[in-house]
Amino acid sequence: MEIGFVLLLLFVLTGADGSRIVGGREAAPHSRPYMASLQVQGRLNCGGALVKENFVLTAAHCQMRRPFTVILGADSLAGNESTAQVFSTVRSIPHPDYDGHENDIMLLKLNGSARLTEAVQLISLKRDRMNTGSRCITAGWGDIGDNNTLPNRLQEVNVTILPQQTCRRRWRGVPITRSMICGTGSQLLQGFCSGDSGGPLVCDGGAAAGVVSFSGRRCGDPRTPDVYTRISSFREWIIGVLNNN
Repeated sequence: MEIGFVLLLLFVLTGADGSRIVGGREAAPHSRPYMASLQVQGRLNCGGALVKENFVLTAAHCQMRRPFTVILGADSLAGNESTAQVFSTVRSIPHPDYDGHENDIMLLKLNGSARLTEAVQLISLKRDRMNTGSRCITAGWGDIGDNNTLPNRLQEVNVTILPQQTCRRRWRGVPITRSMICGTGSQLLQGFCSGDSGGPLVCDGGAAAGVVSFSGRRCGDPRTPDVYTRISSFREWIIGVLNNN
């Protein structure tokens, strides 16, 4: 079976228009002020992180033909709180080498600049590589039960970074490159899956280390660890886009 077909099958099984957090907990209100909800026609599609007042970082596989509605500063999926700021996207900039698997990272330019408040803040980008065993957090509004159950409020889950060799062995032939990070929850069936794709992996004092990319058939299954795009591998590209658009 060719790799491309395997990946297509995995994305169909996991609903890779995003990924969902299972086995997590409700985040404290506005404790993740960099989080962005990316919606199409009022429905959650992906997550993202505010990296500049008018740019959100997300996954390239989240790209849509129509503009996103981007909601910042909200805890609830509806985004009807007084702290919420709503934008639309005017440009999608996926990494030029995204091939449906590798280089799964994208920047979205907004139609205006976010007003930085207690509920809306920028997130910094991690400069160096992650150490095995590092403790991180990922967050999102995706399915919490692996059964199309959406949460009322933002969810988060703890993530432990795995050795690359362990991740490659568990994924059995699916390419896990140096520009990817693998992680698992501390318990069985903890992690992300549909609706959380593009959300940040946050480590070491609040810096964005990864972007939610893909997982296996079951959400949070350690036999197919969650895979994130490694931000430090793309930091120069990100800064170049931010400075030139």
